[in-house]
Amino acid sequence: MQKSILITGCSSGIGLDAAQTLRTRGWRVFASCRAQEDCDRLRAGGFDSPQIDYEDSASIRTGLAELLEATGGRLDALFNNGAYAIPAPLEDVPTDALRATFEANLIGWHDLTNQVIPMMRTQGHGRIVNNSSVLGLVGMKWRGAYVATKFALEGMSDVLRMEMADANIQVVLIEPGPITTDFRKNAVKKFERWIDWERSARVDQYRTALKDKLYQGSEGGPSWPASAVTAKLIRALEARRPRARYYVTTPTHAMGALRRVLPTRWLDAILTRG
Repeated sequence: MQKSILITGCSSGIGLDAAQTLRTRGWRVFASCRAQEDCDRLRAGGFDSPQIDYEDSASIRTGLAELLEATGGRLDALFNNGAYAIPAPLEDVPTDALRATFEANLIGWHDLTNQVIPMMRTQGHGRIVNNSSVLGLVGMKWRGAYVATKFALEGMSDVLRMEMADANIQVVLIEPGPITTDFRKNAVKKFERWIDWERSARVDQYRTALKDKLYQGSEGGPSWPASAVTAKLIRALEARRPRARYYVTTPTHAMGALRRVLPTRWLDAILTRG
């Protein structure tokens, strides 16, 4: 039987590349998006594309129901993907903004995953892959809200992996570093919605550095294509015994190693300079 996978966040970037590549490998791909117009575009390209917005629990239910009707109640794999950042010092992030970030980056993932698990139990197997980040391993300044969600995702995935072992449902984390996507562009929208930087105690830092980094990006840093994540996703999906974690990009490998060997204060100094 043709294997099926639900991938979230497929409007562009990692999700879109994964959907396109897995389809060429023979998977039936359900490429979901937050916005209906993106789903319509993918459907025009031949994809099944249920609308699923992690911040909208009703869309999770209806999108999954659409998938189950198409597959007769089966799903081999779920790739939770698609998250956003609100780039700002934590003292400037409103509590409602932090709640919204957790809803989109963690709670909605938990909701969708819990709705998928029963069908995987019934069919006797399944694979759940969660797209984390190097920022689920180490923290960096001005990214605190996003870091918090990814640290939480790491812990949630570790526990779920242990709990699902007796059900033959394997849980895997992918941890990318810098990937060329629309992530920064989307972060700008969240910054403009939530951050009142002109009233911040750090207003001078925003004017001299922080806003330029956000709007123009970091200079000189390497970036990898979305296909680098897809390559690890394929291994996570198709290996007989997948690893618990797959690092993507040199920075992720470096930070994973430094976290294991360096005292916290030394690591803080390195990350602060970076």
